[in-house]
Amino acid sequence: MKQGNIGVTSENIFPVIKKFLYSDQEIFLRELVSNAVDATQKLKTLSSVGEFKGELGNLNVQVKLDKEAGTLTISDRGIGMTAEEIDKYINQIAFSGAEEFLDKYKNDANAIIGHFGLGFYSSFMVAKKVEIISQSYKEGTKAVKWSCEGNPDYTMEETEKADRGTDIILYIDDESKDFLEESRINTLLNKYCKFLPIAVAFGKKKEWKDGKQVDTAEDNIINNTEPAWVKKPADLKDEDYSKFYRELYPFGEEPLFHIHLNVDYPFNLTGILYFPKVKNNIELQRNKIQLFCNQVFVTDSVEGIVPEFLTLLHGVIDSPDIPLNVSRSYLQSDANVKKISTYITKKVADQLTEIFNKERSEYESKWDSLKIFIQYGMLTDEKFNEKAGKFNLLKDIDGKYHTLDEYKSLIEGNQTDKDGNLIVLYTNDAEQQYSYIEAAKNKGYNVLLMDGQLDIHLASKLEQANEKMRFVRVDSDVIDRLIVKANAAAHTLTNEQQTALQQIFRAEAPAEERKTEYIVSFEAMGAESLPVIITQSEYMRRMKEMAAMQGGMMSFYGEMPDTYNLVLNTDHALIQSVLQKEEAACDAEIKPMADEIEVLNKKIADIRTANGDKKEDEYAETEKEVLRTSNDRISELNKQKEAVYAKFGKNESLVRQLIDLALLSNNMLKGQALSDFVKRSVNFIK
Repeated sequence: MKQGNIGVTSENIFPVIKKFLYSDQEIFLRELVSNAVDATQKLKTLSSVGEFKGELGNLNVQVKLDKEAGTLTISDRGIGMTAEEIDKYINQIAFSGAEEFLDKYKNDANAIIGHFGLGFYSSFMVAKKVEIISQSYKEGTKAVKWSCEGNPDYTMEETEKADRGTDIILYIDDESKDFLEESRINTLLNKYCKFLPIAVAFGKKKEWKDGKQVDTAEDNIINNTEPAWVKKPADLKDEDYSKFYRELYPFGEEPLFHIHLNVDYPFNLTGILYFPKVKNNIELQRNKIQLFCNQVFVTDSVEGIVPEFLTLLHGVIDSPDIPLNVSRSYLQSDANVKKISTYITKKVADQLTEIFNKERSEYESKWDSLKIFIQYGMLTDEKFNEKAGKFNLLKDIDGKYHTLDEYKSLIEGNQTDKDGNLIVLYTNDAEQQYSYIEAAKNKGYNVLLMDGQLDIHLASKLEQANEKMRFVRVDSDVIDRLIVKANAAAHTLTNEQQTALQQIFRAEAPAEERKTEYIVSFEAMGAESLPVIITQSEYMRRMKEMAAMQGGMMSFYGEMPDTYNLVLNTDHALIQSVLQKEEAACDAEIKPMADEIEVLNKKIADIRTANGDKKEDEYAETEKEVLRTSNDRISELNKQKEAVYAKFGKNESLVRQLIDLALLSNNMLKGQALSDFVKRSVNFIK
């Protein structure tokens, strides 16, 4: 028997492993099973080149639990180790500056295991004692048993072993008894070893017998040694990709598309990415891509390798060239990673272009689910944005799809305004904005359906890239002002009539709990158009919508009141009727005030004329006093007039009815206001 001291220059290595890797304890199983697989693959390689001439036999890696003995054993029939090799690879950990290293990384669990070839020592995170029993494949060598109890002291002696290969026996410590539970080990094997290239057996397959499950003689293989991504695309059919997706995500819906990555220069990268069917919440879809290194699971946090927008995809990426640190859990940032990220972006864009060109009808049928990926990519990745114009689609309210170039060609003849701007009309709710859409269609205009959560952001980006193009929601103004073809017909109301209608309709505009403002304006829209239309500024509404999603600096807009335009059609008979009723009802009160205001305004004008170019502060004091009292009186009279108009508006049910009709067409009439409208409508019919 040989006794010795492991070549570590600090005895702190074991307590550091135990203490600071507690949160990542489970990686020990990945490390040990991966080592067993590596040893087995090396034997297969030696056999293939004739350096090992024996029978390979069953090469399964075996994982066994013995709850009574408190052990977990990982066994392989690979190349095994001689005493000299154990001494070299296990005992001589020696690395310089161990104390400095341990002090520097003592709070970083993942910087310890493996950075200096310590993968095997991860076993001491869960074991109070570890034994290695190994028989080299080399003829004439003796089997050896190595034992260590979690300190630098070890023993090594010759032993008997019937077969080549290595057994790693872990005596699980009292704090880690959960690793003696079959369900726990099964979960970890399924997580880390599900696609290892050598079969891994854990227990036996079970079958129902006499009303209970019993073990059979057949090994329970927990992994698929040839997952779809390691095969050539030419050897796979669509059903193979679907089957593999179900293997990855047993409860997931059938994906939209898949993209097979397969490159060996200037780096090695394989994988399959799937476009899943998504709901509205982007965040819930992240962390679904699994990163592997030579078929060993590493992580599902792939930021830095996969462009941000593609973290919404599902699937697998495998690359031995992605630099990983010791635990294979944390990526190190370097130029190679950036190249891989750029390649994946290009590959996805090229594949989408090909799918769009070859299978456009199928692509269009999946667009509603697919577009969130495309739009997110266009907004966050400029390289992808440059290519996406070929396959990004705009959907109109008739369900037809167009690329941007196709759509510009479609509408430029009819939707170009007098200043040469191409106006893209859109709706985010075809039912709610139905009347506005109909008004646009009656003009021969096309309207896009943009009801996705990123549509408005993409519209802003497309406007920036196309100087003479503007996206305008169809209810943001009256139709003739959305696309101005010529100078609009002017209304013929006097200033007094405008003031009267403004106060009358403002008095009946709904008072809401949240901050809302209504601005009354006038437009000659023709006798056949609606009498009152409610619109909202495209700019302000867009800013508020973006503020709701982004927050931060944009939150300023979110705090501003909702402002609507209450547009009165001065050509409509009902507006004319309100005006006539107002003049008949209010003239007796208004005329004396108007006459007095006229006299006062003349007095003010005479003083200003008499003083020529003088500034007001150079006027005589008596004249300043006349101006002051006259203006105060005019202000008072105007308030009195406004009160008269407002009183009329409050008593005129037609005014409220017209406003409610406009609100109703915008789906803005609810609750008691809607109930009152219905009752009032019945009275009108009577």
